[in-house]
Amino acid sequence: MMLARVADSLYWMGRYLERAEHLSRLSLVMLNATLDNTDAAVHTGWIALTALGDTEAAQTKNAYEAARGLVLDRENPDSVIAAVTLARENARQVRDQITTESWERLNLLYLRLISPNAPYAFDDGSAIFLQEVISDLHLFKGASDSTMSHGEGWRFLSLGIHLERAQLIARLLEVCFGQERTEAITDHIALMGLLRMACALEPYLRAYTAEIEPRYILEFLLFDEEFPRSIRFCTGRIQDNLKSLSNQAGFAGQGPERLAGRLNARLQFADESALLDGGEASALLTTVVNECIDIHKAVYEAFVAYPLELGLPA
Repeated sequence: MMLARVADSLYWMGRYLERAEHLSRLSLVMLNATLDNTDAAVHTGWIALTALGDTEAAQTKNAYEAARGLVLDRENPDSVIAAVTLARENARQVRDQITTESWERLNLLYLRLISPNAPYAFDDGSAIFLQEVISDLHLFKGASDSTMSHGEGWRFLSLGIHLERAQLIARLLEVCFGQERTEAITDHIALMGLLRMACALEPYLRAYTAEIEPRYILEFLLFDEEFPRSIRFCTGRIQDNLKSLSNQAGFAGQGPERLAGRLNARLQFADESALLDGGEASALLTTVVNECIDIHKAVYEAFVAYPLELGLPA
């Protein structure tokens, strides 16, 4: 069984990097939307900031100011630079568990963000800056997938990525389709912006052609089994990783694996028509967020903060 501190660092490295990518993409979509001075652009910015829990900024800040803070504000614990810094620190603590290719890519991204020139680079071309950050995060994930052994370490990293992603996508959908929304989103441009925030526009169009409708967007991001950013896909990977980790730890079918299996089954066997047509999707999204929190707590109890006697040989 892997040391608790090593598992903890790999798990949080995955979560922080996924969070950094999500923040970068929402900032990029928000800035691109402001190129059109329309109500749809304002709505797109509101969706992005509200999904991140910054409702005050959604009402008071302009898009550029908000995006700059989300990316480069070192005092903001929910900024891209803060997430990458924490991910890099976790990677440094378990340097022997990740490959040179993965470490170098993460370290280069970190150095880019903390550089004294970073604010000027953002001001000179915010879209290019954000695209490069997202590309570096993709390169790290590609390097880790293709160069790390897919054992315990890689599974904790993957678990963190997919658990964070499931929560972030569920929160984004809650803002747009949940009970707390102030009005239904019907504007074509705003719906396209939502798809871009989930990196889903092209995959969605391949599945549904040009029919950009709220019902189909919700169906795609909730239930599609092949799109890697759908909640259904994420819960499947969460269950797979926890099944393997639980087997190796000697408590198969218990704790976090059981919770992950329940969440995955909830989506796998859901009555999609009743949820999407009957207006019950909001309750499901809330359930996804809450059960992801429960899985996180169970992961900690099972693999990180477990009683000392359970980690000793019999």
